Amino acid sequence: MNYGRQKEKLFSDFSPVSTEQWMEKVTADLKGADFEKKLVWKTNEGFKVKPFYRMEDLEGLKTTDALPGEFPYLRGTKKNNNEWLVRQEIKVECPKEANAKALDILNKGIDSLSFHVKAKELNAEYIETLLNDIQAECVELNFSTCQGHVVELANLLVAYFQKKDYDVKKLKGSINYDFFNKMLTRGKEKGDMIQTAKALIEAIQPLPFYRVLNVNAISLNNAGAYISQELGYALAWGNEYMNQLTDAGIPSAVVAKKIKFNFGISSNYFLEIAKFRAARMLWANIVASYNPECLRDCDNKGANGECRCAAKMAVHAETSTFNLTLFDAHVNLLRTQTEAMSAALGGVDSMTVVPFDKAYSTPDEFSERLARNQQLLLKEESHFDKVIDPAAGSYYIENLTVSIAKQAWELFLAVEEAGGFYAALKAGTVQAAVNESNKARHKAVAQRREVLLGTNQFPNFNEKAGDKKPVEAKCCCGGKDHTCEKDVDTLVFDRAASEFEALRLETEASGKRPKAFMLTIGNLAMRQARAQYSCNFLACAGYEVVDNLGFETVEAGVEAAMAAKADIVVICSSDDEYAEYAIPAFKALNGRAMFIVAGAPACMDELKAAGIENFIHVRVNVLDTLKEFNAKLLK
Repeated sequence: MNYGRQKEKLFSDFSPVSTEQWMEKVTADLKGADFEKKLVWKTNEGFKVKPFYRMEDLEGLKTTDALPGEFPYLRGTKKNNNEWLVRQEIKVECPKEANAKALDILNKGIDSLSFHVKAKELNAEYIETLLNDIQAECVELNFSTCQGHVVELANLLVAYFQKKDYDVKKLKGSINYDFFNKMLTRGKEKGDMIQTAKALIEAIQPLPFYRVLNVNAISLNNAGAYISQELGYALAWGNEYMNQLTDAGIPSAVVAKKIKFNFGISSNYFLEIAKFRAARMLWANIVASYNPECLRDCDNKGANGECRCAAKMAVHAETSTFNLTLFDAHVNLLRTQTEAMSAALGGVDSMTVVPFDKAYSTPDEFSERLARNQQLLLKEESHFDKVIDPAAGSYYIENLTVSIAKQAWELFLAVEEAGGFYAALKAGTVQAAVNESNKARHKAVAQRREVLLGTNQFPNFNEKAGDKKPVEAKCCCGGKDHTCEKDVDTLVFDRAASEFEALRLETEASGKRPKAFMLTIGNLAMRQARAQYSCNFLACAGYEVVDNLGFETVEAGVEAAMAAKADIVVICSSDDEYAEYAIPAFKALNGRAMFIVAGAPACMDELKAAGIENFIHVRVNVLDTLKEFNAKLLK
């Protein structure tokens, strides 16, 4: 049997369909509705996304010429696999206990450790205790401490590794020095960046694969920045290191190889994949513009003799805390899982999945185990580590990559033209722009244009917070010499769910949980749909909701509501029937409970004239409406 001929015959039965034919079909199905308004999505990043893409949408895109492991590294810095390191954070209170925890989790799938160490306790014995029995050649080690002690930490690490006689070419890790992040998050401009960076690079020189200049764009992400903002500012951030330190006499290849990018990961799945692809491409071109000379241990030269490996972006990614929630917290696992997926497919070098309970408590062994296993599932069961850049060639993602790259590049150029990232921080323009995005996203959450499952949509009706309280960020490292006075403006880290949580916590703390009764009447489909909508709407404030199958008369519904001791009566029917049912129901209730109409019927003005004040529908601000209800019901 000739399978080839059969296959050929099968496909010959289907003639090619042109884009014009698809558009004709789409236009017919829209029945006169505007294609742009109905089907074209305007992203928060400022560009438009079409409802479908075709092969011709790849024409002229340079991204499709890229190869894995080759400049400009759009498709990743790796050639043979898509491996990434699974990282877990350890806040060191006691070095011996932290060491025991590290040794334990290294046997549970972790191959990258991040130690947050106390500066005032740093000494050789402290480092030896912390790293005892950890085989540094087999695990990436990352360290952070107060910024004024990073050189001391570098010297201690070098001395420890030399004492242990390690092969320094097998040691990989980082020290989290970031002068600019302290300005963003703490409002502190302290020390001399160039002096500290030069001393740090000199101190860490015996460890060629340790990166010590950090771009902590995760701070932008956690503050609610849009994806193009995070990327554009991150590029300007990295370029500030390149610009200032090369001017100070450090070779550009040395500077570039000491920079590490720490990005956040939002829940915008495809855009995040595109972000990491675009980030590597743009950064490679920025570094190449400095014409870095190849170092002694490098043989990756470009056509003009420049060092190509210096242009490789080292990327660590961490799931966002901006969209973590206190209520229905296990939904955070869904968010962080899709975030981890997009980062893995985007080709990051290492990743931290934030434990689901971080928004309201110190993560425990259980939540940390879940966070670890989320990445291990992607590796061991989904094999995301086997295929390099599987998104390559996708009409959609290739176009997203180019669109995000253009937006981020425009922002990068704007920052550079205004004097660079440092000048922008001192002027507060970065903080103002990101904080404006934070406000815009909170408004979108309040209006349900941005959905947080379990918080502003489909909440757990009967959940109580109990002892759970939102974790508040501290303004500084601590210690008697630290104050919270600011030299510059800072980012705002209010999570997307914070206002809904405050509302629901207010309801719970009042001890007066309002009961909302659905007075369902009339058209079966409409009353059921509106009852479900209303239950979800009111449960977002922690109210008790009572749904019903339907009533023959409004009087029967009101009587049942009063028997149930309802504080709120929501009439649920069709728009046409509200003209018949709403006013009689309102009069029958006679002020004994709050009356709400579910919908925005054409007769709304007549209903308002009759004294009906409350309407809930898709165009209202859910948060503001519920705040108004709380003010009336909880007093």
